[in-house]
Amino acid sequence: MNLLTFDTSTEVMSVAVQSTLDGVAQLWQHSSPGGAQTSTKLIPVIQGLMAQAGLQFEQLDVLAFGRGPGSFTGLRTACSVSQGLAFGANLKVLPIDTLLAVAEEARYQVAATVESYRVMALLDARMGEMYGAGYLFHSGHWTRTSDYLLLRPQDLICAVTCTLAGNVFGVYDARLPVTLAQRVPVLPTATAMLRLAPALLAAGRAVPAEQALPLYIRDKVASTTTERTTAKAAS
Repeated sequence: MNLLTFDTSTEVMSVAVQSTLDGVAQLWQHSSPGGAQTSTKLIPVIQGLMAQAGLQFEQLDVLAFGRGPGSFTGLRTACSVSQGLAFGANLKVLPIDTLLAVAEEARYQVAATVESYRVMALLDARMGEMYGAGYLFHSGHWTRTSDYLLLRPQDLICAVTCTLAGNVFGVYDARLPVTLAQRVPVLPTATAMLRLAPALLAAGRAVPAEQALPLYIRDKVASTTTERTTAKAAS
């Protein structure tokens, strides 16, 4: 398949293009600082990778993006770019959970040959909190095993047999419960989304361009001074 994937949900912007010619898949990828730069850099990076792959947008089978949870601005950028490109090329879009991409990246890095793999995927939600969700990989398929969570690091509960994966360890290490669970520092990557896309497409997860919508776990993106003071005293 010919695929374009990108994620702008964290401080890193990740983009990948896969082109398949005569049954052989080729990969072009890009990773760089995101954040405030994402809105101006994303489209030129996509155009550059597409040119390297020799692809027009109309030749893509689908356009996949990280729908969240994650940075409010980053998710809005991903959705608006997805919609614009998909409308222009008459494509469907494939929204992919960023926490699932975290779980897949951890599996690929440390347990690629394991038949069964259990992960608690975690992303820094700022304001002293984390986004989280549990996933199980078994017989080549991922299943989400918990609801999406917004929690304080000290409230995390995870079995010893579960891997913790994400970008929270440097930030919240002192507040995370002591656990023997393996810790894998990873981010959601566009290449992880390339690996996830075929199964998600087969499951009918592609949607029309107007449904390129973000997944928000936290509706409130800022606290008042009083709320921040109260939260700091309670921590």
